[in-house]
Amino acid sequence: MVTFKDFRNQVKPNWCPGCGDFSVQASIQRAAANLGLTPENLVIVSGIGCSGRISGYIYAYGFHGIHGRSLPIAQGLKMANRDLTVIASGGDGDGFAIGLGHTIHAIRRNMDITYIVMDNQVYGLTKGQTSPRSDSGFITQSTPTGSIDQPISPLEVALASGATFVAQSFSSNVKELTSLIEEGIRHKGFSFINVFSPCVTYNKVNTYQWFKTHLKKVSDIENYHPFDRQMAMKTVMETGGLITGLIYQNKNQLSYQDLLPDYSDQPLTKANLHLTTEEFHQLITEFM
Repeated sequence: MVTFKDFRNQVKPNWCPGCGDFSVQASIQRAAANLGLTPENLVIVSGIGCSGRISGYIYAYGFHGIHGRSLPIAQGLKMANRDLTVIASGGDGDGFAIGLGHTIHAIRRNMDITYIVMDNQVYGLTKGQTSPRSDSGFITQSTPTGSIDQPISPLEVALASGATFVAQSFSSNVKELTSLIEEGIRHKGFSFINVFSPCVTYNKVNTYQWFKTHLKKVSDIENYHPFDRQMAMKTVMETGGLITGLIYQNKNQLSYQDLLPDYSDQPLTKANLHLTTEEFHQLITEFM
């Protein structure tokens, strides 16, 4: 029987004490164990930033990519081996700045992977500059008089881009986050999960206490239906995105793999890629 401990390795995380990313890591490990996954069938792909280190802290296949590029790598892995459970991860700077184009196109493509964003609303690794998620007026060393940019709304972007699974959680609520990750992995299509993961070192505004005061649970909204996209968007806009739980799910949209013509049920990694001399010459003749 697979347990939480099977996804632990000997690498000690070097996040700041109190960082929300610890809980995200634990939630991924718990979700994987609860679903009966095994380390050799799980891949964690990460980008750059504090959150990018997570791929090295979980006992599974790990790939630490470059800034904003975790999703292209994750999609390629899934296409090559559809038997793998693929989780892409990164921070809000990674996913909503340099990687935003990849995020939008991965969403609309509906590849069967899970994308977890650790949203701390600041660039933590590079000492606290504003990120695309920082509030207007946010003061940092690079914006001493306050940021004049408007923060991006990840849930609105995901819904507008055609996401078939949209969820949001808070890193201190490990039970909810674990459950949402499980649901996201089970979902046949692209699963987008944004996680408020406070930076205790550089963000003194959006603290644990701040989120506990401002967040609202979707389960507390009377007659809320996560299968109603219009209701989901309306709720996100009315709450300013400060909502947690399963926001939206569309189980009817086929995944990219299901729509792709001639996509083999057998993973490329198990296919016989040997060419006979006759097949080789046929290919040469076709393309010459």
